[in-house]
Amino acid sequence: MNNVNKTLYIPLYGKAYVSKKGVILHDEKAEEIWDAEGFELKGKARSKWLAYYMGMRSAVFDQWLKKQMDLDSTAVIVHIGCGMDSRVVRVGTGKHAWYDIDFPDVIRERKRYYEESVEYHMIESDARNNDWIKNLPKNKNAIIVMEGVSMYFQTEELTRLLKHLVSHFQKITVLMDCYTVFAAKASKYKNPVNDVGVTVLHGIDDPKILEKDTGLVYIREHDLTPDVMINELSGMERVIFKKLFAGKFAKKIYRLYEYKSR
Repeated sequence: MNNVNKTLYIPLYGKAYVSKKGVILHDEKAEEIWDAEGFELKGKARSKWLAYYMGMRSAVFDQWLKKQMDLDSTAVIVHIGCGMDSRVVRVGTGKHAWYDIDFPDVIRERKRYYEESVEYHMIESDARNNDWIKNLPKNKNAIIVMEGVSMYFQTEELTRLLKHLVSHFQKITVLMDCYTVFAAKASKYKNPVNDVGVTVLHGIDDPKILEKDTGLVYIREHDLTPDVMINELSGMERVIFKKLFAGKFAKKIYRLYEYKSR
């Protein structure tokens, strides 16, 4: 795998870690894959604080997705940059058509642990190559999940992808986490992904910048670290986590945005 693809092991470890501890996220599949792969992480990438953060981030995405699926029983689910994530297992397809997209070598690895079905499909493609969108059903609404992936896109690439998705579907709803510009610049020097060889990332400061030329409307910002999840941590861990990942400084680094098509 190239260095970008290796970053998938960081959230995988985080989800396996919290699942084994019995907090935040129940993810037996992450535990299974992490134990089987034995990928070696070092430094900040193996931090328990980051693991808690990865678990919370995924749980927030899961809750949002479940709600959107209940609101639209026929919408197509599109999970961009799926890595080895088991969201399709944790949430379930609920008879929705579900498409997981990632680089060919990631999907080949993924197929060792996941099987396609009538509802569930895996697509091998660099998400920046918008030709893969042609493989998705047309004349449908879609729920788009982009967790831990937008920072690998330049703003122009991200805008182009979103524009193609809006054009392909009747309506779309998107949840996407983003680095700020400050975080993207600082990541060159201090970021867990550095430990797997990634040094170039991208960020946005104004969520409305993605309204331009895409056909999307910015709806609102979501909380990446809800108190109800932080409160699952014990004692001083809760205090330290709040200071590191849920305070004002955290907001200067990482945001979670929801969009809808016009």
